[in-house]
Amino acid sequence: MSSPVVPGVPAVSSREAEVLALLGEHLSNAEISARLFISVRTVESHVSALLRKLGVPDRRALSRRAAESTRADRSRPAPALPAPLTAFVGRVRECAELAEAVKTRRQVTAVGPGGVGKTRLALAVAAEAADDFADGVWFVDLAPITDPGRVAAAVAAAAGVGEQPGRGIDEAVLAALADREALLVLDNCEQIRDGVAPFLERLLVACPRLRVLATSRARMMVPFEWAFPVPPLSWAGGGDSEAVTLFMERAAAAGPPPDPALRGRIAAVCERLDGMALAIELAAARWPTLGLDGLTAGLSDQLRILSGGPRADDRHRSVRAALDWSHDLLQPRDRALLRRISVFVMPFTADAATVVAGFAPLEPAAVTDGLGRLAEQSLLTATPSATGTRYQALETIRQYGTQRLDAAGELTDVRSRHVGWCLAGASALTGGQGADWRPRFDALAEDLRAALTWAADRPEQRGDAHRLALAMGGLTFTRNLLGEAQQRFEQAAALAAETDGSDGSDGSAEAAALREAAGVAGCRRLGDDMFRLHRAAAEAARRAGDTAGAGRDLAAAATVAYRFSSEFTLIPTVDEATAVLTAARELFDGDRDDGSGDGDPAAEAAVALAEAAVIADAFGAVQGAADNTAHETVEYAERAVELARGTGDPVAESAALDALSGARTWAGDSFGAAAAARRRIDLLASVPRTPAGTHERMDALAMAAGTALGVGRLPQARRWGRELADQPLFAEVGHHATSWLLVADAFAGHGDAVRAGSVRFLDAWQRSGRQRSFSLGPAAASVAMIHGLRGDHDSRAAWLDVVDQAGTAEEHRHGYGAVFDTLVLLHHGDPDAALERVAPEPDQVWKWVSWIWLHWYVALRAEASVLAGHPDARDRVDAARSLVAGNPVATAQLDRAQALSDGDPTRLLTAATAFEAAGCPYQSARTLLLAGDGHTTAGATALTDLGLFGTG
Repeated sequence: MSSPVVPGVPAVSSREAEVLALLGEHLSNAEISARLFISVRTVESHVSALLRKLGVPDRRALSRRAAESTRADRSRPAPALPAPLTAFVGRVRECAELAEAVKTRRQVTAVGPGGVGKTRLALAVAAEAADDFADGVWFVDLAPITDPGRVAAAVAAAAGVGEQPGRGIDEAVLAALADREALLVLDNCEQIRDGVAPFLERLLVACPRLRVLATSRARMMVPFEWAFPVPPLSWAGGGDSEAVTLFMERAAAAGPPPDPALRGRIAAVCERLDGMALAIELAAARWPTLGLDGLTAGLSDQLRILSGGPRADDRHRSVRAALDWSHDLLQPRDRALLRRISVFVMPFTADAATVVAGFAPLEPAAVTDGLGRLAEQSLLTATPSATGTRYQALETIRQYGTQRLDAAGELTDVRSRHVGWCLAGASALTGGQGADWRPRFDALAEDLRAALTWAADRPEQRGDAHRLALAMGGLTFTRNLLGEAQQRFEQAAALAAETDGSDGSDGSAEAAALREAAGVAGCRRLGDDMFRLHRAAAEAARRAGDTAGAGRDLAAAATVAYRFSSEFTLIPTVDEATAVLTAARELFDGDRDDGSGDGDPAAEAAVALAEAAVIADAFGAVQGAADNTAHETVEYAERAVELARGTGDPVAESAALDALSGARTWAGDSFGAAAAARRRIDLLASVPRTPAGTHERMDALAMAAGTALGVGRLPQARRWGRELADQPLFAEVGHHATSWLLVADAFAGHGDAVRAGSVRFLDAWQRSGRQRSFSLGPAAASVAMIHGLRGDHDSRAAWLDVVDQAGTAEEHRHGYGAVFDTLVLLHHGDPDAALERVAPEPDQVWKWVSWIWLHWYVALRAEASVLAGHPDARDRVDAARSLVAGNPVATAQLDRAQALSDGDPTRLLTAATAFEAAGCPYQSARTLLLAGDGHTTAGATALTDLGLFGTG
């Protein structure tokens, strides 16, 4: 940002200009200091100088001034609009009226028949208006979309909005665009108006600063809509009209330009075409070969054939006339090619056209030449690229070709060939390998969807539809389109049920697809869907005669009810979960007692895991946990691990280890819990990226990071937290991705890293709709702690407000909140308040501290007791030692507490070294401060280097 020049006041320095710009973003002094790498005190001095120089009364006015200055200087994003291949002609009045409309109205629909020029007009207006929208322009072509439910997904792709765990793509789009000031252009809305209209209604309510420009053959009929009828090009004025200018330009592009003396007669041709832009362009493309006489004769014949009814009542008639005329001028083989390539909804290659369209009377070898001839006649566009030339027909021409395909009796045959081509393309993409995989998938995706939509509605195509839906489920999962992946797997299951084994399957395909869908639901953090889908898979397996599989699925559902209870909108009741587990046991017992052997090992392992999960109920999410001892809980989990290991399935063993980790936590064995969590990481290292395997690995990384924190292994916790943050499925959910990384960095004292990471966390959390989770509360509290250590009380208070919304009150009051608050209070030399914050005995708050926070809680409680002079201080230190033995950070903290109690400066310095070796530089620096004398400067410098600036 350049320094503003204000007459009559001193010049603003470049550093002050930077501070001013960040004030315009409503950042606190602490956040500005972090962004500019200067101290809070320096920020305060710059703010004071700006108030004086700019003559504004307070910080709020300064922020307003900054925002206005930023808006004036902002370099807006380039409009995300497709580049037209030809110049835009005429429409001066329409452009001006439509441009004004999109500035003043929430939603404008450019209405008109196909071929009138709606798209080109909308693109011209959007390009002109782009600078009026701070967040730019997004263009969405809905022509390839065949499923009304995918409107939001198309908008998300254009606006760069990814999916977020725990919510659908519709909700993700609304949240991401809620505060955007942008223009959204929706082109070709008519064929999926049933999907566009309800989406627009929700969008415009949720996003008050968003404007929409739609093109459609009919109004959307939604609130806020203002319809703008797009007229044909004017031919009034004869040779000087817009229509004639368009004809002259397009004809000149196709060959020798028409003699200007013919403009008057060309105007008569344009009038015969009713000024329809597409019809004029098609006619102009024929100019070099037919000339004016040929054009006039051809159009006259067509119009006589198509006569009937007032011209003004059906202007689309002229487009049909031009298309019929252009079609009849083609050679028979090119006519066949034109109608057959209409099944492609995305740009396609000559090889693809050969596969789909290359059959009698069209020889495969003739397809490539035919595509060139169609492009020469403006019936196709040809776009060269590094991967070869791609062809595409305008939507109006595609619809015309489909009608011709149906009239020729070839519709089913050609669409079936298209489905086969799609299946082959999907197969080639399976596995997700190569740097070019993503663009290859994106180039094929809409054709896959269109082929699936067509095949799914035809009984004779259900087998291919099932295979295509299953492939799409895997491909969209690899592409991180999780909502669609779950939808496709569920669709594959429904299609498998409809085929009823007629495609050669054994009838278990439905259950298999539902299991995949459940895995995707897990990655999306949708506990309700996981529970539903596992139960549905059990029912499908039961119908197929797979008793063992049904038992496994029911056991998986029961496990989900407890293991992922925090991810449910409505947690299953104890009775419901118990009934599911009972049914799983009965199926397993029946399978084992049928005389065929000992039963299915995988089913036995699944039932054992469900029993362990129910009995442990480690996090208390489902009320009514069984009254069992900690030892019994661990025994159940260990049995589940042993049985799962016997199946050879690493995902099953990891799930059982998770139950063991939770049981050991509940029993107070933090080290055992951490060891089980580490084992999961090793097990899953080489597991393929299936939905279930990916979900398990994401959970394993989170648990490994958390349990490592619990035993003071900060470098390990940070490594696994970073792996979790780098997971592709977490690309759009920075709050979930960075949560454990923030906590690890906060405990270590990396203030700069926490404040930098908190920006991504907060933005993602706000865009997600302010979700709650067992990991989000601690993450927000860790950021609040860092601000507390720095003495930035305003920022700390703001983040504690986030904690209240992202976490749960009891966990914050008695668990992680007590730990983080105590760290801040001790840092600022208030041991009495610190001791009050951790006053309860550990067993009184066991439910909230037993997982990660136990060692931190008892060590801080012991140190606060020493510093506050509590009579039981030494006993508390001794009691804590036996519990945390092996935890390098907690042990160093107890050593420091004892050294302070004994007045032993040498042991204090030894503790400082131990903290540094354990990856906790903050506590090392604080120990130097506590040591005093010549170590104070070194401690203060270390805190400054950490981004804590030696406060306190």
